[in-house]
Amino acid sequence: MPRALKVKRPAQGPDHGLNKKTKADQVDCDQSKPQASSQKEESCEDTETRNDTGEHLTESATCESEAQSFSDNAEEEEPVKSFKKSQRWPEPGEPVCVMCGRYGEYICDATDNDVCSLECKASHLLQMGITTGDDVFNVKDKNDDKKTSQPHRPAVNTAANESAYSYREDPFISGLTDEQVERIRLELGIKTEGKDVRRPIIDFEHCGFPSLLSGNLKNAGYEAPTPVQMQMVPVGLTGRDVIASADTGSGKTIAFLLPVVMRALEEAGHGVCSPLALILTPTRELAIQIERQAKELVVKIPNMRTALLVGGMPLPPQLHRLKSSIKIVIATPGRLNEILKQKALQLDKVKILVVDEVDTMLKMGFQHQVLEVLEHVTEEHQTLLASATIPAGTEELAARLVHDPVRIAIGEKNQPCANIRQILLWVEEPSKKKKLFEILNDNKLFQPPVVVFVDCKLGADLLCEAVAKVTGLTTIAIHSDKTQRERNRILKGLLDGDFEVVVSTGVLGRGLDLVNVRLVVNFDMPNTMDEYVHQVGRAGRLGHRGTAITFLNNNNKRLFLEVVKRVKPTGSILPPQLLNSPYLYEQQKRESQKTKMRSDDTLVTKNNLLDIIKRHDRRKK
Repeated sequence: MPRALKVKRPAQGPDHGLNKKTKADQVDCDQSKPQASSQKEESCEDTETRNDTGEHLTESATCESEAQSFSDNAEEEEPVKSFKKSQRWPEPGEPVCVMCGRYGEYICDATDNDVCSLECKASHLLQMGITTGDDVFNVKDKNDDKKTSQPHRPAVNTAANESAYSYREDPFISGLTDEQVERIRLELGIKTEGKDVRRPIIDFEHCGFPSLLSGNLKNAGYEAPTPVQMQMVPVGLTGRDVIASADTGSGKTIAFLLPVVMRALEEAGHGVCSPLALILTPTRELAIQIERQAKELVVKIPNMRTALLVGGMPLPPQLHRLKSSIKIVIATPGRLNEILKQKALQLDKVKILVVDEVDTMLKMGFQHQVLEVLEHVTEEHQTLLASATIPAGTEELAARLVHDPVRIAIGEKNQPCANIRQILLWVEEPSKKKKLFEILNDNKLFQPPVVVFVDCKLGADLLCEAVAKVTGLTTIAIHSDKTQRERNRILKGLLDGDFEVVVSTGVLGRGLDLVNVRLVVNFDMPNTMDEYVHQVGRAGRLGHRGTAITFLNNNNKRLFLEVVKRVKPTGSILPPQLLNSPYLYEQQKRESQKTKMRSDDTLVTKNNLLDIIKRHDRRKK
């Protein structure tokens, strides 16, 4: 049973702190009708008192007919729980209190997080440094309300206050010469294509963000921008479409979240079920991570709610969440299409669209779903596309989704992150487990937690059992057959250091900030080099150095040429079995022939006509 079923407060109060989560078909907004019960009248009077005393209690609900709201008018209103001990523990898939882990029945408007009671709300606000938290218990009696009615205090930094924001180049940036700007881009490996590309910023202060957002950036640990943020943020803030390619762990998420948050601040919400920003991701874990980072940026900013719409989790709580005034939706395409078919969400007001891991999103598995979502979005919107790898074929399709884009590439395009030491070992299939155990027992290489990538779910479970049995290390497997709740628990345990070894399929391979992981082992070589780049990138997040070890043998022969092309330029030593492989020789030979044929396809002119005829005759012979 999702959330609570009854309404205790009107949705219009501007200065509230806690939302009772409700079902829309049980909300009654017509308080003037004579049929209302005495309990309902007492609830409304109690609401007026709380509003007048400036208490931060709000209700987000959609009003429907009274006949649907209370058909028999026999149910009593449930009071907001004051203490956490009065709250039950959550069922699978239900929201969880951020403080104690009990059922998150309410939403704190100040932080947009789930809380179970006034006690946990007070603790949460105190933890966030927003207020002492004591005022949440100062609820006056309804008779006191009639005697002392206080005017509402206006909300600070609301969307209306921020609507005047427009990106203006900081005088320091404007004062740089063109040569200095190009030198900065060259030293940081920033490459751009497009018309009128904005100069990169050097500090977040150069963006002129509102004070609350600037404070949230610092509190979240973002002191200085990374190269992709330096270039992508000013371009995104000016409303331009962007196609960005940057190393894994380079900070792409914040680079697109900042323009998203500012665009959401520019306008007031368009009511329930009509977000201003939409972020699409291929995996649930990545969507959860992006929402967490988005919440870090909008802490203390009123009316900046986010909604997470992903598969593998119960649908009713997600539908219920949409009945609040949501500004930013983070979703996977499958679940989003499911909700769109139910007409529980409208995307016609979306002003900014982000497609993260665009190379995966535009592959055959996701392409149809993504295009189906885009049919619901109006043409008048900004589009940001980002990934660590964007192959040529994908880039051509991505170009159709944008208008006059700015292309941004950081570092070597489609190459592994420079902070990662890559070790490729030639290991035959029967010897893989033995080699893995040697690595896990090597004091120089073993740095827990270690992520081991395999190519199938059964392989993950079997290898997990073998590692735990032979090495005695705390080991767990994660793959798509596990429930979302269990996957969330494993991911949290990995970040908290509860597990020494995590055996994973590709679910951990993209986008996730596994900041404490220093060693990745590709037990099975990925099927594509793009996936290889993403998986080894789990070992070098946010500028940290890491090590990626990959097992290679003749089962991966079709990738030999790509491996040499992408890994050799990084200075990594390749195994002699690979360099001397006849399969590699054949692939190199075929490529040289293709290159020669392409060079022969030249434009025929008067000057070269005879030469082309002669070459053609020689080929016949």
